[in-house]
Amino acid sequence: MAARIDAFKGERYKEKRKQTRFTAQFRSTFSGGQREGQGKTIDLSDGGCKIETDQAVVVGATFECRVYVPGLSWPLRINLAQVRWVKVRAFGLQFIDIQPEERMKLKQVIANLKAEATI
Repeated sequence: MAARIDAFKGERYKEKRKQTRFTAQFRSTFSGGQREGQGKTIDLSDGGCKIETDQAVVVGATFECRVYVPGLSWPLRINLAQVRWVKVRAFGLQFIDIQPEERMKLKQVIANLKAEATI
């Protein structure tokens, strides 16, 4: 885990992310309880993603999430994801429950993003 000094607060910060995230530009939707919204997945990893949206969410909220990846017949479906952090117009999701077939599709999408990043 990487550690850094936060220049503004003078506090130590430890990176909590376990997987490398790759830059993406995929349309996404999320729904849970009586709330639903849409946005753009701007980075993606095996364990979660960052979504840009105008929809207000709160830390701890849970959603079903769908990521519309060009080239896939159907959107990538995450059965359960939890909001881990919220910033202005963006939030981070941790993937909690994903079916094995969807996990395999996710791994392939990430492999493709990784290959594109090294070109």
